[in-house]
Amino acid sequence: MEKQNTSPGAAPSIARSIGFWMAIAMAASQGLNAVRAFLDPQGFAIYMGAPSAADELSAWVQIYGLRDFIALLVGVFLVRKELVPLKWMAICALFMPLCDAWIASQAGAPTSVVGRHLGIAAFLALAAAMLTRDVAARAGDDR
Repeated sequence: MEKQNTSPGAAPSIARSIGFWMAIAMAASQGLNAVRAFLDPQGFAIYMGAPSAADELSAWVQIYGLRDFIALLVGVFLVRKELVPLKWMAICALFMPLCDAWIASQAGAPTSVVGRHLGIAAFLALAAAMLTRDVAARAGDDR
């Protein structure tokens, strides 16, 4: 069990961290995308802005969906209350929606789809900033 720091000026509980709740939202979103990619590859391809008419491409969409199982790692770090790995995961994950936006744009996807990918990137950048702030606040308590 985690030792609670009750001294004046102590960092609030991890459950009060904005970054913690943003990480939960990221994990839930990635988990949902993974399920959607496996259950309805064609529908998920359309959702991502890269519709495919060929059944052969369904396997590729399912492979793409595998990357969304990163939610499992996020969940493990959340349960263990480890903010540093969550921060780095959010920072590294920024490449995925930025690349998704570029790929969707190149495939002729609607602006709303490209915008959704860019919105996800903005969310990840904000989550990384909040987690960085929370990590710094907790490091100050350890001194």
